[in-house]
Amino acid sequence: MRRQASREVMQHFLALGGTMIDSSPMYGYAQAVIGQNLRNIPQAMAIFSATKVWIPGAGLGEAQMEQALELWGLRQFDLVYVHNLVDWQGHLPWLRDWKEQGKLCYIGVSTSHGRRHEEMAAIIREQPVDFVQFSYNIADREVESELLPVALDHGKAVVINRPFRGGDLFRQVRGKPLPPWAGEIGCTTWAQFLLAWIISHPAVCCAIPATSNPQHLAENMATLAAPLPDARQRQQMLDWFQKA
Repeated sequence: MRRQASREVMQHFLALGGTMIDSSPMYGYAQAVIGQNLRNIPQAMAIFSATKVWIPGAGLGEAQMEQALELWGLRQFDLVYVHNLVDWQGHLPWLRDWKEQGKLCYIGVSTSHGRRHEEMAAIIREQPVDFVQFSYNIADREVESELLPVALDHGKAVVINRPFRGGDLFRQVRGKPLPPWAGEIGCTTWAQFLLAWIISHPAVCCAIPATSNPQHLAENMATLAAPLPDARQRQQMLDWFQKA
């Protein structure tokens, strides 16, 4: 049943214009399920495939990604992150080799839960990575002081994880009304409000709100159909959330 549900979510995601599928070896059987879905969904080959190496040791990391390619049923990944910066010094050389060989298109580094920001900022400045991923949401805004500006200045594509702080933000606003002007930015739900606030930041390329619910998926994806808030509106949104 879970595999069937995941297939329905992926089909719906692709039908609504979604592209990036972000996975990892630490997500249990996720990569095997993704591979099965890719073989059974006709439009799935249009995806942007992203996964993470998450193990110390260059040899072990390369083997982990070889297995990931096999599980996904791909010859090439669009993007591989070094997750939580685990042994990034050891992994970046062989990832660069893979990029030259055509086994991946882009190299990234990632972190989450507000960890290792200073180290990531140094990597952004000094290393030839293409993507960075870290946590950012309307309640956790530490990355605004350095990581987001540095990524923008150095031309790195930014992907945001934990946009809902693992669901905590919904509990904070449960029963609270959206602002009367929410319709001006196309938001009819708190999920859309929270996502629009994130992806409207000029440094952010996309956010990855995980879901296994097709209705939640449709709600999230609808955020992309509305005009994104400008700087003034983003401040209004922040002020309203903080009073909620």
